[in-house]
Amino acid sequence: MNIPFLNRLRNMGTMVVSAAAALVSCTSVGYAEPDFDSISKQFALVLQNAHYSRTRFSSELNEKFLESYLLSVDPQQLYFTQEDVAALRARYAPIFGDCLLTNRAKALAEALYSEYSTRALSRISAAEKLLASYEAGLPAFDTDRTTPRSRRKLPRCKNSAELDQAWRDMVDDMVLTEVIRRENVSRLAKEKGKPDPSLKEKPITEKLAARLKRLRNEVQEADTEDMVAMLLHSVARTYDPHSDYMSAREEQRFKDMIKASIVGIGAQLSEQDDGTTRIEGIVKGGPAAKNGQLKLGDRIIAVDSKNDGQWTDIMYMSIDKVVDLVRGQKNVPVKLRVLSGEGEEEREVTIIRDEVPMSESLASAKIVEMKLAGGKTRRIGILTLPSFYIDLDNGDVRCAVDVKKLLLRMKEEGVEGLVVDLRFNGGGSLEEVRKMVGFFTGAGPVVQVRDPRGHRERLTVSGRKIFDGEMVVITNKLSASASEIFAGAMADYGRAVIVGDESTFGKGTVQIPRSLTDYLPYFASEEGAGMIKVTVQKFYRINGASTQLKGVESDIVLPMSTAALQLGEGELDFVMPYDEIAPAGGYVKDTRLARILPILSEKSAARVAADKDLQYSRWYIDYRRALLEANTDSLNKAKRVAENEELVRRQKEISEDRKVRYAALAEADAANLRVYRLKLDDVDCEQLPVITKPEDEKYMDEMEDPEDALEDDVDYPSTLDPILRESMNIVNDMLDMP
Repeated sequence: MNIPFLNRLRNMGTMVVSAAAALVSCTSVGYAEPDFDSISKQFALVLQNAHYSRTRFSSELNEKFLESYLLSVDPQQLYFTQEDVAALRARYAPIFGDCLLTNRAKALAEALYSEYSTRALSRISAAEKLLASYEAGLPAFDTDRTTPRSRRKLPRCKNSAELDQAWRDMVDDMVLTEVIRRENVSRLAKEKGKPDPSLKEKPITEKLAARLKRLRNEVQEADTEDMVAMLLHSVARTYDPHSDYMSAREEQRFKDMIKASIVGIGAQLSEQDDGTTRIEGIVKGGPAAKNGQLKLGDRIIAVDSKNDGQWTDIMYMSIDKVVDLVRGQKNVPVKLRVLSGEGEEEREVTIIRDEVPMSESLASAKIVEMKLAGGKTRRIGILTLPSFYIDLDNGDVRCAVDVKKLLLRMKEEGVEGLVVDLRFNGGGSLEEVRKMVGFFTGAGPVVQVRDPRGHRERLTVSGRKIFDGEMVVITNKLSASASEIFAGAMADYGRAVIVGDESTFGKGTVQIPRSLTDYLPYFASEEGAGMIKVTVQKFYRINGASTQLKGVESDIVLPMSTAALQLGEGELDFVMPYDEIAPAGGYVKDTRLARILPILSEKSAARVAADKDLQYSRWYIDYRRALLEANTDSLNKAKRVAENEELVRRQKEISEDRKVRYAALAEADAANLRVYRLKLDDVDCEQLPVITKPEDEKYMDEMEDPEDALEDDVDYPSTLDPILRESMNIVNDMLDMP
């Protein structure tokens, strides 16, 4: 069942793993049904005893457990009314915690899921009937009705009548959105004299009905493991947003994510409205690419996961379950039954699974060589770190090791200044970030941690610094946890200027994943026990400030698209509070940056004001914020078309301006800049390759969206973006100042 797992991915992108986590064992996903009651009991005991708060189960917590469960399965409040919640509270809240502690968790999980699925399937059926009634003709959409863009923070509907209307509004919004989208596509195709992609699509009602069918299937395909995982997840989340339970399947997905590699076929999959799963991308050099049988656009309809002749029909299956079937053990073949992207011809493809590095999640770098006045040149490095990854099983993959290789090569190449890009970096290993801070500060404290008893510990690093040049660290609202430790340490040492959104995500807690097999009774089956990820410490910057809720503030705020979004720890449920402790001893802050920061800020502000792309970003931020604040979509077509036309007009205006400017900028870059690629595979190359186009950096061949071909937008020159370019300008200013 992918709904709770996707919800978790949105929230768990901020976790920190301690060094002890590397000892956690991997649980196989092929097993008979586990003893979920024993698993749940041990989960409940570990959670109460190990969590930072040491909170015991109580009647007050029982109420929150149920609230958390409903938030998990019904985040948009489309299935349960206020009347439903009152009845569920009376029936289940008094027994919630006791069921976990007295071996009744499985029964509770199944009962609660039955309550959810009954309502969900009923609502989906009603929506399907409404769509079917539109087959004879779509509504006129000429009333003044509106519908919320998001219902998450609105009061639940009081009763079924109100919820009926909410679903009618939602279905009509889906239909109207699709009508306007197709009209836009047709108009653009006509303007450009190109084929109209929308003519190949299914009728609107049929397409939307297929989406509802997939949703129905996702509700129905949940097994006991999914149901128990949802129950335990909701209990853990009540303690804080980052404590969690992971079933055996979810545990493996988590480990793949944190170590930045998977065992699979090396293909990007996406669910389609016709029920198939489409090949959107093929990793260069991966198993599917080497095999050559699988093509972009192929649609998978069945999987023989064990290559034993037992096929699984995956039509309308959730993407998480499809991915689980396609992945598996290394060197074991998987068979796929696919339809050609160019027709309906069915064929079988056999691919031998192998380790596939998730290259987009690994550390990488660029070296930008620029001409200065007087004919001199300067080299600025850009280090991109999507996560602080680590292999929890055997430690073969460690991001600190990779970053050290990149930094040493940059030093060899004469890099004078460095931009560290932590945008969208949700965190990772505490041990890896501890080592990495030392690469730039040398020996000293990195971060402080405090346990439930108030015991405070300084985590330090020894050794000499690797890079001592000028630095800028880029962050945004989705830079979290380990990213905040790194950015905070760089700020506290006066080692780097922090630029980006006003502040980072705001997660200041440490989780340790623990295999529940270690806690089960001696004779109990250990199959499929899964993992608990529990908050055991809070971390603090060496200046004593917590990053919890407040995050790390930027020294120089730049207009970034994430500023328009409602993101951050404060947007989550059941968050822990902000606090402070005494500063750590043993470090000295360099005061130079504080002294020159006013000048750096003034110079940057002048460039930002003159940079049209950054000003366009400010316009977009204001536009998106207004939409989020209004939280309303009109169901009047004329009004929506007028709004859309104004947006299209503005986008065309921007695109036309960019075509001219980017051509001039590309010409100037060709004369004054040279960008060298420095990926991990390039570290030992005699000569680093020069990047001339975006494709030089791509690790995957991807499908082209026919609608994208109708857009007028052009790529920003030199494989840089405006934020990177301004960050490099700030580094240059730093290098030019005494």
